[in-house]
Amino acid sequence: MAKQAPVVGSKNVTGTDYQGSAAKVYFTKTIDTAHLIKLYKLINENIYGKVAIKLHTGEKNGPNILPRDMVKEFQAQVPNSTIVECNTLYHGDRYSTEDHRETLKVNGWTFSPIDIMDENEEVVNLPVRNPFYLKEVAMGGHMTNYDSMIVLTHFKGHVMGGFGGSMKNIAIGCASGHLGKAQVHGVDANNVPPDSEWPGSDYFMELMADSAQATCDYFGKHIVFLNVMRRMSVDCDCAGVYAAEPTMGDIGIAVSTDILALDQACVDMVYAAADSHDLKERIESRSGLRQLSAMAEKGIGNPQYELIEID
Repeated sequence: MAKQAPVVGSKNVTGTDYQGSAAKVYFTKTIDTAHLIKLYKLINENIYGKVAIKLHTGEKNGPNILPRDMVKEFQAQVPNSTIVECNTLYHGDRYSTEDHRETLKVNGWTFSPIDIMDENEEVVNLPVRNPFYLKEVAMGGHMTNYDSMIVLTHFKGHVMGGFGGSMKNIAIGCASGHLGKAQVHGVDANNVPPDSEWPGSDYFMELMADSAQATCDYFGKHIVFLNVMRRMSVDCDCAGVYAAEPTMGDIGIAVSTDILALDQACVDMVYAAADSHDLKERIESRSGLRQLSAMAEKGIGNPQYELIEID
């Protein structure tokens, strides 16, 4: 197989030795639409047909969600693409399809139709290879209407997962609001526990890995991952206006065809940042690093990567 030609204006900044193969992660410190599109075009070779853009659209008036104009301009240059979401398991602004659509309007996601994939409780059961726990996961039923998926993620903290990267975006975000998300959280869909009693730690990370694998396997080569590391609160966008104010600076945008390499690279960049104490504490207090090792154990991507910086 021919080696990929070097990308003009790029620099490998990984600075670590490794044995065997490594996935390519492209990175820029500049957070704007032009650079998001530039990086996407380095990894979009296998994106074709009807394209789902999996986005976390957030609870009402969330201060940290990705900028609407950035997403609008990005989506406009992906032919035949649709932003996709699913309803939530918790009783918030996106629990029902009706409430979810109202929240989309409030948050400004009005420039394009958004496919709520589990509208009317529609589900599709996708199998999980060599599962930790879940042999199949109930995903939003419309997922199988798409040929490819772009996972566009706001990288930040998460109250249960420690951090929310590409893995969390599809593991929870593609699961159907009530049945699938209950499976991924390890709870009974009909008896959602109080906030203080949700199962967490390694168990939750392994359930997420099962779910993420199901989506990755479904799309095969036709899925790519983009993490935008800006306004990195310790809380997810599902916290809405209650999300803590970020206490660290923005880092940049990173993209890859490899979900594990990308999330690993982003976590490594967080850990290398001098002002990341709060986010690191959130990750470690929730066993968040288990997300990465669980994906590695299941063979969902490569933990070794080359970080290639783009001007």
